[in-house]
Amino acid sequence: MKAAIVTKDHKVSVEDKQLRALKHGEALVQTEYCGVCHTDLHVKNADFGDVTGTVLGHEGIGKVIELGEGVTSLKIGDRVSIAWMFESCGTCEYCNTGRETLCRTVKNAGYTVDGAMAEQVIVSADYAVKIPDNVDPAAASSVTCAGVTTYKAVKVSNIKPGQWIGVFGIGGLGNLAVQYAKHVFGAKVVAFDISDDKLAFAKEMGADEVVNSLKEDPVARAKELTDGAGLDATVITAVAKTPFNQAIDVVKAGATVVAVGLPVDKMDLDIPRLVLDGIQVVGSLVGTRQDLKEALQFAGEGKVVPKVQLRKLEEINEIFEEMEAGTITGRMVIDFTK
Repeated sequence: MKAAIVTKDHKVSVEDKQLRALKHGEALVQTEYCGVCHTDLHVKNADFGDVTGTVLGHEGIGKVIELGEGVTSLKIGDRVSIAWMFESCGTCEYCNTGRETLCRTVKNAGYTVDGAMAEQVIVSADYAVKIPDNVDPAAASSVTCAGVTTYKAVKVSNIKPGQWIGVFGIGGLGNLAVQYAKHVFGAKVVAFDISDDKLAFAKEMGADEVVNSLKEDPVARAKELTDGAGLDATVITAVAKTPFNQAIDVVKAGATVVAVGLPVDKMDLDIPRLVLDGIQVVGSLVGTRQDLKEALQFAGEGKVVPKVQLRKLEEINEIFEEMEAGTITGRMVIDFTK
């Protein structure tokens, strides 16, 4: 089978790969679609450590074609996710308290185990979430990571209907954060970016206001929109240091700032302001299986519509070049059905 494999020179090679035999509790999935995430770029570039030889991808959708021993949660023909969380231990304090993504021994698809950018993929059956019939499988690929990540982030922000939330970075994650915040949580949304094209896209996705941070002061604009108070919450999906700092500057006292993007820099924190204004800065890592089920449900109801563009597996290095150049709007999705 063909697979996108990380090479030593921080590139990706499309090669033939032989799959191992299924273990107890595993299933074999015939991949249909796999989205390309910015985390894949980090993995390829060895930003989190060298994983040469690993198959990339954690935004996969496909159909079960074989079951290993002991599998009771899936059946042949089920359409399922191939998500970042391959499996957790199931017994630690995090797994036992609904925070399985924080498990210290978690295995991640496309990073610590082979992922979804392959014609066939092995999954841990109990962690493969079934895809509702009313969700387009190509669009569902975005929900398995970008969607569930931003849904969880907006949920963690504790935003209430009618309150103002800012989304920094309108890429593959940010556009979905706008949609979940607006159409699921009922918030007023202001989108921040440095690209007018992406801000126009944010408007199409439901943003109430947009701010080009290169052309106007984001703090002044946030105060103008809120009668001088500041935003109630922000979610940062950008991958640069500056928007992380701006996301704190634009919020009011008592607000929550949710960090999602993964720049390699460190953010600056005005500690006296954090303490005196009671501002919470929270990291949010993807979502649990339950979060993914909820995120898919809202996509099935039409409240969130991922914008995807289908590409060939052989174009993966070109896609990463476009990603690094910041020219991608929405999500690039590898099509394995043709």
